[in-house]
Amino acid sequence: MSSLSLAVRDSSTMLRRNLLHARRYPSLTLNLLLTPVVLLLLFVYIFGGVMSAGIGSGGADRSEYLAYIVPGILLLTIGGTTIGSAVSVSTDMSEGIIARFRTLAIHRGSVLIGHVVGSVLQCMMSVVLVGAVAVAIGFRSTDATALEWVLALGLLTLVALALTWIAVGMGLSSPNAEAASNNAMPLMILPLLSSAFVPVDAMPGWFQPIAEYQPFTPAIETLRGLLLGSEIGYNGWLAVVWCLGLAVLGYVWSKSLYDRDPE
Repeated sequence: MSSLSLAVRDSSTMLRRNLLHARRYPSLTLNLLLTPVVLLLLFVYIFGGVMSAGIGSGGADRSEYLAYIVPGILLLTIGGTTIGSAVSVSTDMSEGIIARFRTLAIHRGSVLIGHVVGSVLQCMMSVVLVGAVAVAIGFRSTDATALEWVLALGLLTLVALALTWIAVGMGLSSPNAEAASNNAMPLMILPLLSSAFVPVDAMPGWFQPIAEYQPFTPAIETLRGLLLGSEIGYNGWLAVVWCLGLAVLGYVWSKSLYDRDPE
């Protein structure tokens, strides 16, 4: 078999392993998935009227605020799901299974590839589930064309890939699963500090640079523009550059940690 064929075969095996783990132990995924669903319901039904009146034209319309926050909730879902990837990688490291894999005649990168592809698939399934909840409570995207839906899906996948590589690096650098979970929390906190729930212009002046100059805000604004037909501007390019930069950074970081000789 060629080197490429071996890499594909071994990576597929590792992917099946990670998907089986996720299926047999779904509690972590469900717990991480519960947070964006609760936030969605909380902000729509408890704060929706007030928030809509504050950022809109003065009328309290929960449906408009629901449409506004769904893109941010979807990216929050991806950030939360990738925390599970950090925990899974750290668990493999601390339990010694990765050390065993290093002694086998398998493609060296297949272990990380299996984790990354499995995490991206879980992220997209989580997005579908949270999106279904949003549709069930009234979210509609009537202005989006078929091309815009494809671009929105591509953006979500790109964000999931970038955050997963960062999460894998966090998992490899953490001494245990608890530390990995804590280290990866910024992936879920940063969306809360973005334009997910209120426009950047409505934030205090000292806080606006924090919300504006971070990866989630341009991604959220781009997704919002694709799904709702609002202006995207330069946010699309910024989102792609952020995602590619984070993916490359996460890959290089993860590979260097994985290739490092065990102590």
